[in-house]
Amino acid sequence: MATAEPPPDLDPVADRIADRLGDLGGFGRLEPLRRHLTEVLRQAGTVDRAVYDTIAKVPTPALDVTMRRLSNAANRSVIWLGVAAGLSLTGRPGRRAAARGLLAIGVTSAVVNLALKPLSSRRRPDRAQVPDQRHVWMPRSTSFPSGHSASAFAFATAVSRDNPWLAIAIQFLAGGVAYSRVHTGVHYPGDTVVGALIGAGAGQAVSTIFDRAYASKSSAAE
Repeated sequence: MATAEPPPDLDPVADRIADRLGDLGGFGRLEPLRRHLTEVLRQAGTVDRAVYDTIAKVPTPALDVTMRRLSNAANRSVIWLGVAAGLSLTGRPGRRAAARGLLAIGVTSAVVNLALKPLSSRRRPDRAQVPDQRHVWMPRSTSFPSGHSASAFAFATAVSRDNPWLAIAIQFLAGGVAYSRVHTGVHYPGDTVVGALIGAGAGQAVSTIFDRAYASKSSAAE
């Protein structure tokens, strides 16, 4: 089966960074760095597409239904809302963790969908080689970064801050959601990796602010 010509993907990102480097002045000294960085990003895009194509071509009938369901369960953060509801039933620490996790999702979703995706020009993958039984709804937004992955790791980082055992289970679940977006053909691996990093960082930052505010409120109430 013939495949479509791959989109430019990370090339616009490389070109944008190169333009910024050129605006810094002293262009002659920065030209080798600019060329190297541009080439690194272009090669990263090539590797990214190659990994995606490999996953798309490998038959995995035992995984397909599970990955499709997991990907759909993460739409609108439904799976994380369910986990938060379960945590809230375990007492005050659970309610605090749930609130922290939902706040992290809200902040991360705003950053990714309102600030980062509009700046990206990366198109969604061509999933002509992805088996139909894997297909989920293809979002209309740009592909980079993955909002599902960002929300998953933001929530996982925030709720598991105080509980290492919970961290293991939730991080595995978040990783499964991130992979499911590649398996179902709606994201490149690089989209999910960067999304996960953004989510983990945002989750950590939100958790720190949340815990400080909570501690201050508790101290004031005593």
